[in-house]
Amino acid sequence: MQIALMIYDGSAPADSDVPRTGGVPLAPAGFAWPLCGCGGPLQFFAHLPVEDGVLSVFLCQNNPGACAFWDASSSANRVYLFPREELRPVAVPEAGLTLLPATSAIRTHVVTIDPEDACDEEGIDGAYDLARSGWKWEPEEGFGKQREVLGSLGGSPSYLEDDRLPVCPSCTGTMEFAAHLEEGITRETAMKLGGQLGYVFVCRPCREGAFLTD
Repeated sequence: MQIALMIYDGSAPADSDVPRTGGVPLAPAGFAWPLCGCGGPLQFFAHLPVEDGVLSVFLCQNNPGACAFWDASSSANRVYLFPREELRPVAVPEAGLTLLPATSAIRTHVVTIDPEDACDEEGIDGAYDLARSGWKWEPEEGFGKQREVLGSLGGSPSYLEDDRLPVCPSCTGTMEFAAHLEEGITRETAMKLGGQLGYVFVCRPCREGAFLTD
């Protein structure tokens, strides 16, 4: 079993078409910045190029704790799957918490995990946690450098019960897991997830997305 960890790789241009957290979203012409049910604009979290497009992740940070960005059915988060063609920087609203303080480049690092080590006694997949916990762990170190891990792409959702898997609002099918998201390496680069692990899901035929936390 292979896990594609997303590793912090320094700063990146705010409008670059590279895997990154923060910066400015790239979207097709006519895209309107998403709003939360509270009336404020969502904050742009991540630009994640994938095989069939770009995942663009937004969460509400205007009133932390009041808007349920952790709930897949909430208006306080959005996940879009855009086609790669003709993406352009989106105009940023003047008011509200819309952008992260810094833009962080992401590189991928593939870790191979023994499937027998990855599942607990109830059969729940913990491969991501295992891969993350081993990142840059050396015998002479007192601790690893797990905060460099910004999440993972593909694979299975770590320790997430089946009854929490989101359903596509268009076709009512169960969405496919796409990525884990971690808060980040520093306060300046962090995506504020309340100390929780984020899960990104997508329905590829409908190009619908969803987000939740553990």
